[in-house]
Amino acid sequence: MPEMVASQESKTRVYRVGLNNGRPECTGQGEVPGTILNQFSMDEHEGYFRIATTTGEMWSTDEGTSKNNIYVLNDQMNIAGRLENIAPGERIYSTRFMGDRVYMVTFRNVDPLFVIDLKNPQKPIILGALKIPGYSDYLHPYDENHIIGFGKDTVEIKAGDGSQAFYTGMKIAMFDITDVTKPREMFKEIIGDRGTESELLHNHKALLFSRERNLLAFPVTVMKVRQKASVSGMPQYGEFEFQGAYVYRVDLKQGFKLQARISHLTDEDYLKAGGYWYNSNRNVERILYINDALYTLSKARVRAHNLNTFKEAGNLWL
Repeated sequence: MPEMVASQESKTRVYRVGLNNGRPECTGQGEVPGTILNQFSMDEHEGYFRIATTTGEMWSTDEGTSKNNIYVLNDQMNIAGRLENIAPGERIYSTRFMGDRVYMVTFRNVDPLFVIDLKNPQKPIILGALKIPGYSDYLHPYDENHIIGFGKDTVEIKAGDGSQAFYTGMKIAMFDITDVTKPREMFKEIIGDRGTESELLHNHKALLFSRERNLLAFPVTVMKVRQKASVSGMPQYGEFEFQGAYVYRVDLKQGFKLQARISHLTDEDYLKAGGYWYNSNRNVERILYINDALYTLSKARVRAHNLNTFKEAGNLWL
């Protein structure tokens, strides 16, 4: 159970809680430099607690610039191993602990995906890194050698003596980490333009994934640029084009193949929408399947589609 500690140098305090004859009690506490991003920034594995933090500030250009770190705490909640000063000037956008490894995405202008080995808890080491445009807000395991990233694509624009990155459409990518020293991006899919958003980027519960069925689906609001016109090279914001579920087939041979776009909005809704859509009770929020039926759910409607043909099998207004 982490707690942010307010101080000149931010720290995170971790409490270990156990049950004694059904009664909770604190069995230990530890502290690490920096702050965490979310629940995926930490895990417990074989008696060790691992945690990823960011220290400093991205805007700082001196020794106070942001740095990213991995700490390993032992059963006494003391730091047993550490790997610090990863990607100075950037911050963590996503992490995923998987067994003896952690995958970390940091970002400022490009998206470095780091593969970090934790087999020796006392000496975490970076095995490999991949730098590509964009960033991943959420990493989801496909299998032990592949991981899927969900985030935003970016473009880098020159600004004075430096450059600045601007996000564009939503990006999904399949990363191959079979060779841990040389992770690579196998497939990628870009959805929409600047302004495209998905709840999945900040809530992993919005994702439907089944490797057995080669199925991947999530809700998304798609914005599209209808007439492209460069303004100082900056990417334009798109206008509203779609809200609903994107449904893909996914495998390691063909990557991401879009099968269906399922919306709960009516034709009249789309005509009224204009350039921007709002938080309607007809926005698709969750997707699930039962047997061979795919269900999309909003507060106002439930739609069922056949998982093989994606033809509508049922519709219920709530």
